[in-house]
Amino acid sequence: MGAVAGPEIERLVQLLARLPGLGPRSARRAALHLIKKREALMMPLSSALQVALDKVQVCKTCGNIDTQNPCTVCTDPRRDPSIIVVVADVADLWALERANATQGRYHVLGATLSPLDGVGPQDLTIDALVARAHDAQVHEIILALNATVDGQTTAHYITDLLQDANVKVTRLAHGVPVGGELDYLDEGTLSAAMRQRTLF
Repeated sequence: MGAVAGPEIERLVQLLARLPGLGPRSARRAALHLIKKREALMMPLSSALQVALDKVQVCKTCGNIDTQNPCTVCTDPRRDPSIIVVVADVADLWALERANATQGRYHVLGATLSPLDGVGPQDLTIDALVARAHDAQVHEIILALNATVDGQTTAHYITDLLQDANVKVTRLAHGVPVGGELDYLDEGTLSAAMRQRTLF
């Protein structure tokens, strides 16, 4: 089948298809929608993308992305400076913020250790985390990493490096999700939940 649109539209479709969750078909639909809503959607989106390109930067303290540096979270005086929540990615930070799960500050590693993917300690911001953990006002490091092999390997590696820091190292609880039914959970989740049971 030949091209149904000019090269400019095809380029738009190809670029949209690179976004997570958008395949070629969805990208084509999104491109058509943007073109049809040129005034109401395409122009404001183009402007917002340009502003993001010009102003968004990585926070030098925690690794969050924001239009100010240090970021909004790091400069918020209501945040508890004694707690640092360690996450693999900015998406994890945003998820915890949506849940209003903590009033601590954050540290974004950039990924998790993954020898198979060639991601080693030098590729993460672990050295900066260790330096922050030695700050006298920091009392707890919460490892909010995924319950995957790579996530747990990273957690163990960081825990070993923080042994000489005067901080408590904790991790997120693993187990039965809120509203979860035991019959539908996998064996690993059930055994983790049983091991980490708490007083009622």
